[in-house]
Amino acid sequence: MELGLEAARITVLPGEAFYISDFITEAEEDWLLRKVTSAPLPRWTQLSHRRLQTWPSALTQSNTLLASPLPDWLQSPIIERFSELGIFDDAPHQAPNHVLVNEYQPGQGIMPHEDGAAYYPLVATVSLRAPIVFDVYDKHVQGDKDESGQDVAGKPDADRKPHYRILQERRSLLITRGKMYTDVLHGIAETTRDEDLGPHSICNWELLRDKETYRQGWYERETRTSLTYRDVLHVAKMGNTLKFLGGK
Repeated sequence: MELGLEAARITVLPGEAFYISDFITEAEEDWLLRKVTSAPLPRWTQLSHRRLQTWPSALTQSNTLLASPLPDWLQSPIIERFSELGIFDDAPHQAPNHVLVNEYQPGQGIMPHEDGAAYYPLVATVSLRAPIVFDVYDKHVQGDKDESGQDVAGKPDADRKPHYRILQERRSLLITRGKMYTDVLHGIAETTRDEDLGPHSICNWELLRDKETYRQGWYERETRTSLTYRDVLHVAKMGNTLKFLGGK
């Protein structure tokens, strides 16, 4: 992976992060968006700040994925290109087996969070339709206390500034792994306008495809769709799951 992706490395970030601005073509983006929007309504889960699709299925309460292939439209061309770059070569299944399709309308976002231990520490996200800014925070913040006065892992609040900001353009790929998965929190601000954009604040500025779009230092949010690929560590075949549940 290092040889193919080294030119795409975001060098200032902890751990490993890579950004490829032209990962898919405009025609491929249009085709993927048609597939997303044509999915049956029950495929969508409406949350308070966004809606999403989960492929091939949601995880069980024990963070296990029931074995099932991803649909073809989520495999070609994206997973084929992952294979060419060797992105998931070190993952247990050597390929992603789980995809979240998130839709963010202007003003919507997601609070700073970590993706958790259900997955191999590697995330590959393709952004469709519109750009977005990711805020990256330290996972452990010195000085935060619990009710007993003990130090605890801090969570960002409205007054805390992110340590890093990543701008992901439409049709681009963002890869985070290692410490970028385990040691930081990431989120998307709930705003209709991303501001203070430039080489001083965006850590992947030099890797952007179209810097001129953001030279004025801001952009108005548009509806954005993302495809987030991960490798779920624990996978169970349907027969084994039924046996565990007492089925025959």
